Amino acid sequence: MSEQFDWDVVIVGGGPAGLSAALNLARARRRTLVLDSNRPRNSATFHSHGFLSRDGISPLELRKMGREELEQYPNVSFERTIVESIQPLNAAAEMDTASASAAVGAGFTVTHRGGAVTTRTVLIATGLREVLPKLPTLRAFYGTSIHSCMECDGYEYADKPIALIGHTDDLAERALLLSQWSRDLIVFTQGVGHVSDADEAMLAERGVRVDRREVADVAGDRDGLNGVVLADGETISREAAFVRPDYETALDFAAGLQLALDAEGLIVVDAAGRTSTAGAYAIGDATPPGPQQLIVAAGDGAEVAAVINRDLL
Repeated sequence: MSEQFDWDVVIVGGGPAGLSAALNLARARRRTLVLDSNRPRNSATFHSHGFLSRDGISPLELRKMGREELEQYPNVSFERTIVESIQPLNAAAEMDTASASAAVGAGFTVTHRGGAVTTRTVLIATGLREVLPKLPTLRAFYGTSIHSCMECDGYEYADKPIALIGHTDDLAERALLLSQWSRDLIVFTQGVGHVSDADEAMLAERGVRVDRREVADVAGDRDGLNGVVLADGETISREAAFVRPDYETALDFAAGLQLALDAEGLIVVDAAGRTSTAGAYAIGDATPPGPQQLIVAAGDGAEVAAVINRDLL
């Protein structure tokens, strides 16, 4: 069966989730191709945290090390390219996830800018794109003193003046979590984000302020962020900020798979990473609940690799 296809598995996305899956599939002697556009969501981040034995490593360095490890295995190949489409070789490949393993051999054609290949299975590990608040100077400090992941970067700003800038309805919950690292915290709702009176009172008990005025920009210098600029002209001194981005998937290439998506546009998967299309799997940030730490994504990759290996039997 496997000789009919160029690859046993094609993985779209070479982040921690995709590379971890590739490593485990390589060790299972599965012929595996990794296709990656080299456009990671965290490319502006200098340090990632919480990854055992790699705390503080650059996300780009982590990816580089992962690719170097894969080079040891002759049954794995890595290509830097953009995937354009994935099409089932047989329409019968589309069925419910309970029947996925039975039809995994139907196969797919994966077309990318370097050519086209056939594969028994595909694994989508493309992650998400961040849509940051539209503040003119934000990107100058993003990844250094402005961040989106509190669990990743909150520790470095313990007890320092911090801003939380956002427009979503979960600002109070995020502020409560961020106050674990610093109570010198101001939540900027920009007049849009919802923080109820009860939530504001709860936060005030922890020393957290809520400012509902519009944010015009951020300010800083070579040493990093030093303030949040409001539309009325006032600048409020802050040493760091956390933003609540919007997230969007980049799944146009997978349209031919007719994957089931949830209300947030994330790929619906079962507990084993199987999608609604037999032989197609998904892991990482593009699946519910969305953005997660690198070590969690890597763990997901190892788990789904084991499932794919068994399904291929």
